[in-house]
Amino acid sequence: MYHPFKHFRTITKHKNLVLVGCFKIGLYKQGLLHDLSKYSLTEFLPGAKYYQGYMSPNNAERMDKGVSMAWLHHKGRNKHHLEYWIDYQGPEDKNDTQKRGMGGMKMPIKYVCEMFIDRVSASKNYQKQAYTDESALIYYYHSKPGYIIHPDTAALLEYLLTMLAVKGEKETYAFVKHEVLKGHVVYEQAWLEQKTKELGYVMPESAE
Repeated sequence: MYHPFKHFRTITKHKNLVLVGCFKIGLYKQGLLHDLSKYSLTEFLPGAKYYQGYMSPNNAERMDKGVSMAWLHHKGRNKHHLEYWIDYQGPEDKNDTQKRGMGGMKMPIKYVCEMFIDRVSASKNYQKQAYTDESALIYYYHSKPGYIIHPDTAALLEYLLTMLAVKGEKETYAFVKHEVLKGHVVYEQAWLEQKTKELGYVMPESAE
């Protein structure tokens, strides 16, 4: 059964949450343009058909058909998704003839920040009253083993999600706006992992 109105309400609520979050950190254009492809027929019709309300309809489409065509369309048009940045890993130099497989490319910082806002907003949208500042981090850790993501990008995302869990939304969003997006944070795995460790976050046993 199709649920076009429920699906429209869900994706629009999510888009509005991302809009507010992006505006708080100064990403005005990205906030306005975020996820517009979800309103295309290629993505909207499967979304309405596989609407669940408690999880992405892409998962339901994937379970039914073995692949989500809506997701394949979406990830190729939205740069805030880590999957957009998967490519063949290039040679070390012009004399390097070793064949390499697929890998995650290092995402521009502004898209990592949009990805952070997107994940927080998705957790709010689906978890509703059960949402806490730890929700997006816990979801990330549960999904992380299946990700193909550049280590520097993963470290930055984990740093921001951990800071949110420890310090809350107001302080973290201010940090993203005034420090991360201003280039005051070292975008390298080792530095970011040390900063994340210094936050002292311990995953609750119930979430492991």
